[in-house]
Amino acid sequence: MGEGLADLPAIPVRNPQDVILADPAVSEDKRYCSACGKPVGRGIQGQPGRVRGFCPNCRHAYDFAPKLGKGDLVAGQYRVEGALAHGGLGWIYLASDQNLDGKWMVLKGLLNAGDAEAMAAAEAERRFLISVDHPNIVKIFNFCRHDSAGYIVMEYVGGPSLAELRKDGLLPLSESIRYGLEILKAFGYLHDQGLVYCDLKPHNAIRAGRRLKLIDLGAVQRVGSPPGTSWHTAGYSAPEIETKPASVASDLYTVARTLAVLSVRNFSPTTQGKVNPLPADCGHDSFGRVLRRATDADPRRRFQSSAEFAEQLTGVLRELSAEEDGVPYPGQSRLFGPERAAQGSVSERPGPASLPVPVPDPEDPAASGLSGLIARSPAELVTRLEALPRTPESILARARVLAENGLAGAAAAIDEADAALPRDWRVDWVRGQLALAESRFQDAAVEFEKVLDWLPGELPPKLALGLALEGAGQDPERWYRTVWRTDHSYVGAAFGLARARLKAGDRDGAVALLDEVPESSSQHANAQLAAVECLARDLSDPGDVPKALERLEDLRLDARRHDELTARVLEAALARADSDEHRRELAAIYRRLAKAAATRQERHALVDRANAVRPRTWV
Repeated sequence: MGEGLADLPAIPVRNPQDVILADPAVSEDKRYCSACGKPVGRGIQGQPGRVRGFCPNCRHAYDFAPKLGKGDLVAGQYRVEGALAHGGLGWIYLASDQNLDGKWMVLKGLLNAGDAEAMAAAEAERRFLISVDHPNIVKIFNFCRHDSAGYIVMEYVGGPSLAELRKDGLLPLSESIRYGLEILKAFGYLHDQGLVYCDLKPHNAIRAGRRLKLIDLGAVQRVGSPPGTSWHTAGYSAPEIETKPASVASDLYTVARTLAVLSVRNFSPTTQGKVNPLPADCGHDSFGRVLRRATDADPRRRFQSSAEFAEQLTGVLRELSAEEDGVPYPGQSRLFGPERAAQGSVSERPGPASLPVPVPDPEDPAASGLSGLIARSPAELVTRLEALPRTPESILARARVLAENGLAGAAAAIDEADAALPRDWRVDWVRGQLALAESRFQDAAVEFEKVLDWLPGELPPKLALGLALEGAGQDPERWYRTVWRTDHSYVGAAFGLARARLKAGDRDGAVALLDEVPESSSQHANAQLAAVECLARDLSDPGDVPKALERLEDLRLDARRHDELTARVLEAALARADSDEHRRELAAIYRRLAKAAATRQERHALVDRANAVRPRTWV
């Protein structure tokens, strides 16, 4: 996967002869008429049901017996070893290719050779498979006939299906997410070809080395195929599949439901034929939000491409990996710029202008003008924005500047942006910024929750939620900790955590968090100054004063700034315990600062402070 995220572990190839079915049969509870869907071949009064016969409801012929046995030679080339499995459209056999030194192959035939609809589905699978070439999709080599039946010749994928892995219990979430990303690679390829898979479920994905491969492309259709023509599985398929054409959004719905089956506790896709909704708690907040968006009842609110889905799922994997491994997994966001304002104080919460800026659409006519726009004040920036051509991006940028600075006209500007960019999450983001600027913290939290529901794998909405909850007097640590643990470039999260720790009376915890800001960060010096500020709040331990002063020395500040901060530490120390040594040092600092004072009044004030603090003597 790159970017520091581990790939799937390699899995050994199973000896294909070890998985041949000793007694190949379709269990009675899975025998249904392909014409009317009613049960067929069921036993009565202890007598086993027939594997061949006619549906008692519609008289349609059915046949569930395998057509090939060990030793059969198909098309004069493929020697059958036995049956491996059976599925909705046909038996799957293991065979050796006599023309390729016995190389293992898989033959897939029809479950019911006399079924015209099943034959058409198999022909469709053959047609699509021939044109498909992707490492996450099973490779087809040939198509042949034997005794009037058709067989697809595919590569042997010697690993377990996701359904087999799931039988041993819930899969680890990070592993399931990696499977989801593998599936989305394959889906992205199919969607680029104008195809939709339609029938994803755990049975249709098999482990192969470090990869996952999709099998059983019998349900593949063209995007926009007529409603009701798609082969699909209840509990996995989108609710509109019977009434609306197959779409990318309906395809991605099946990915989310498959991931839920793999990793969500106590979840089953159906119960007695009734589709079950996702539970409120999917085990991990960001993962649950991804699933809920992908399965939204409104297809327009789902992910609209495999790339978009994978982007958010990768963000969740970074978050989860950082939590599990205890090290950050940073990644550059495609949707947000970097954090902006310095976070150099633990005594004051920053405003909305500290938050990252959503990235504008590069295709917008005003995009180039927006990228180089600078000004000395927010008001001047608004004026310059108003001079740009009125496009959706320039309208949104003006609304954002007005909102994050709490300027007049912000609400009307946001309404205008909403009209220019309907259903755009960035409008909700700007509404949240305005609510922050106006100290409407609960309203801000509501808006940022909307953005997070849309972008569950992004960190900026979580940072914004932390700011909103902190302003509302609620506990923001959950959000700040998630952001900081995942990516140390969001230094605002470290400062937010430090403020929360100070509020809880944990000074040392606050200092430890600030020490985590890396030296490579432009905010490292600010973090160290904030750590000194934290230490200065409680200098009850005699060793705290030298610790704070040592930190100042390491920062190599200019003389005036160094004296100002040293004075703050010594003032705090004297407030805790009297010390002639600290008094003399503080008096000397005040006199040095007085010499460099900008005004007579400031100089006199500093001299007075020096006289007041120096130790009393007879000289």
